[in-house]
Amino acid sequence: MNILHVAPINVAGVPFNMVQMHRQFGNQSRLVTLHQNTLTFPEDICLQIPLPRSPLAQRWRDYKRVRTTVPGESRKPLIHRPRNAMEKLYFAYDDWRREKAVLTAIEQYKLAEFDIVHYDGGLDFFRDARLATRWKNEGKKIVCHYMGSDLRLRGVDPRMDELSDLNLTNESDHLLLHPDIHYIYIPFNASEYRIRTSENKRLRIVHSPSNRAAKGTELILPIMERVRKERDIEFVLIENKPHDDVIRIKQECDIAIEQIGNYGGTGYGRNSLETLAMGIPTVTEMTEDYIAWLPENPFILATQQTLFDTLIELIDNTKFRRAKTLQGRAWVEKYHSFEAVNSRLQQLYSRHGITG
Repeated sequence: MNILHVAPINVAGVPFNMVQMHRQFGNQSRLVTLHQNTLTFPEDICLQIPLPRSPLAQRWRDYKRVRTTVPGESRKPLIHRPRNAMEKLYFAYDDWRREKAVLTAIEQYKLAEFDIVHYDGGLDFFRDARLATRWKNEGKKIVCHYMGSDLRLRGVDPRMDELSDLNLTNESDHLLLHPDIHYIYIPFNASEYRIRTSENKRLRIVHSPSNRAAKGTELILPIMERVRKERDIEFVLIENKPHDDVIRIKQECDIAIEQIGNYGGTGYGRNSLETLAMGIPTVTEMTEDYIAWLPENPFILATQQTLFDTLIELIDNTKFRRAKTLQGRAWVEKYHSFEAVNSRLQQLYSRHGITG
């Protein structure tokens, strides 16, 4: 199979992991991203189109996050469209400024020769879906893969939704936000991570938020101050560092906290896959539905109200920590390995008539 991935950004390295997975099983695959990932995850073909990162741009994104209402049990996704005339004008300008870079990359890297196109994020290179429409008419198969908060906050592009032969997600709650979408685990190569075989004499507890608001960091910090007063531990907060540095620091930690509050997802992502693969017991908050849905859950569950007691128990109970070390690594290998995820994806390809 020849599989092209198109993504606005290499979110948490997941689109690139998909490409690595395809290649491991003998497929030709490339990833084209519009914008550089600031966390230094590996890139393939990056068009280096500047992404507005000013305080004003961030405030506008935060405003849209707050104003967005997610549909309940209707299973009708939000529709992605400009919120006002100014945003509509900006979208038109943004398509214009990227046109030359996109068309040059298509010619230079022969991107039109791929048979299957995964749109990681569910968006075309252009907001009028012109390339996806053309490629669909040429007989290519279109896959829309929704990640992170794509469906919660932005919704679907109705043109892309109509063109799509298969919709994928890594988020279980997305299954309630679209009438025809299928779950796959994030592909993750645990063998790249060294499992910890010893602990620090003074335990180190790590929290590594890519977004404080999404991970409930402001709830976690005062609880960690209470824990430090009760136990001789070190709290490590990792922010705004290259991914290689994040991994190096995590590797020297003994307990990890993913999130508290369920503000940015149902419980875990690549951040937790890394700590679990290292054998680091990982604490997070999940919704009741997700706890019931997730098989063989390896996480240590906590809320804002129970996090203090949970951490004290973890710190005091060496046997409990060691059991979680083995459970976490085995779970990642069972459900998130390239082999497991590729097998699931091939089943979905076959079911939806996707062949290369």
